[in-house]
Amino acid sequence: MRGRDTTNPSDTPEHKVEVRRSQRRHRTVTAYWDEDTLVVLIPARMTRAEEKHWVAEMQRKLLRKGPRQAAPPKASDEALLARCAVLSAKYLDGKAIPASVRWVPPMRTRWASCTPVDATIRVSDRLRRVPGWVLDYVLVHELAHLKEPGHNAAFWELVRRYPKTERAIGYLEGLSSAAGWGIAAED
Repeated sequence: MRGRDTTNPSDTPEHKVEVRRSQRRHRTVTAYWDEDTLVVLIPARMTRAEEKHWVAEMQRKLLRKGPRQAAPPKASDEALLARCAVLSAKYLDGKAIPASVRWVPPMRTRWASCTPVDATIRVSDRLRRVPGWVLDYVLVHELAHLKEPGHNAAFWELVRRYPKTERAIGYLEGLSSAAGWGIAAED
């Protein structure tokens, strides 16, 4: 169950606050900017008092950083998770929310992997050096596995909502070939 509270009392004239609760999220709290809205992702079990504390904390943290820009997803696991939330909202109707997303040491045969049962995504460190639009494709690909575990037609229909899918697949195939890694872009 994911709830949204867009009438948070901490809204200010400069921005709105949207709180999203998730049953899959157990401990972590993440926040990011979506235009003029601060989106805060929290565990569903949090009390209203805890929610209020974390909204204020995340608001203070992001406002202190300066301009409303999302952290680059290559910066940390938390930034990857926040980027997934943005991509899910934009391309998958907000219905593919991972419990965790993390960078892992280079994988031998994959760019990333998803375990739908526990909604976890792992992303190869090799992708830290690719353009953002290529990383976005890989994240959308893995997020789509949260909805469709296999590589069937329904899965590819979801993935192809990302407009640079074909271009990113070509980029990854070229990178793998040039480096001699043997990693297929569509796996």
